[in-house]
Amino acid sequence: MTVVKVLLVLLAAWIVIGLLGLIIKGLFWLFVLGCVAFTVTSIAGAAQRKKLIGRR
Repeated sequence: MTVVKVLLVLLAAWIVIGLLGLIIKGLFWLFVLGCVAFTVTSIAGAAQRKKLIGRR
């Protein structure tokens, strides 16, 4: 898998986890965790794309 595909799969997983946190009563912490993970993954993907990290 390419890096882009892995990032897209991770982003989709974080969205699903966040939605589950909103739907299931009492799991607001899961929504927050999903949002934080989505943000971190997005920043890492943007940094990778700009070649700020992962240089060879």
